[in-house]
Formats: sequence, structure tokens, C-alpha cells
Amino acid sequence: MKQAILDTDILSEFLRGNLKVLAKVDEHLKEYGFISLSIITYYEILNGLIFKDANKQLARFDEFVSYNKVVPLTLRSVKISASIQADLRKNGTEIGHTDTLIAGVAIANNLQLITNNTEHFNRITGLEIENWNK
Repeated sequence: MKQAILDTDILSEFLRGNLKVLAKVDEHLKEYGFISLSIITYYEILNGLIFKDANKQLARFDEFVSYNKVVPLTLRSVKISASIQADLRKNGTEIGHTDTLIAGVAIANNLQLITNNTEHFNRITGLEIENWNK
């Protein structure tokens, strides 16, 4: 199992208690001791929970984050993301800026992206993906 970074949709499934995702996260934690999420995923989850006034879920999310790793944007990850976005635009296959940034963070840090949105992310050359919801 390669070190992983969770996409927003998979982290949402984890927070909802999806048994398949919980088992895979547990397996990853046993091997590495922590799991990663990008600062973009952190923002997306936080924004959704604040919007919903989901205080109990927000507390669970904060606790989860405190035990794991939030991977920041760096100049390198942003340059990779910008290159991906430009290529996708040229091909008419854009996936959106936040997903492109998440992919750039994964590639820059040599992490496998765990996502339920494989169709979207399959468009990106050099990005390793896996779906823990299947």
C-alpha cells in the first residue's frame, strides 16, 4: 500500500462512517500511522460543515485532522497544478480548479490520491489513484 492522500469525497465518506472506507483508512493507519489530506480538502470539508452548522461533525473533523497530516500548497504543487489545468483546458477536459490543485498536491508529494471520482482524475497523467469506496 502506497502512502495516500484523501480526496474530499472519500474523506466525506469516512466522516459518514462508510465501512469500506473506514477499513481502508484503518489499514493505512496501521502501516503509516497517519493519513494525509490536502489543504484544499481541508477547506472544502470545513466550509461544508460550517455552512451546515454541523458542530458535532466539525468537532470530529478537527479531532481527525489533529491526528493526521494536512499537506499545504507549495510553489511546486501550484506549478504542477497550473500545468495540469492548462493541459486539461487545451484538451477541453477540465475538472475544476480545486480538483486540479488536489491532484497537484498529490503529485508533488508522491502520494496516491484516494478518490471516488476516478473518471475525473483519470484525465491527469502521472497521478496515481485508487478508490477505497469499491
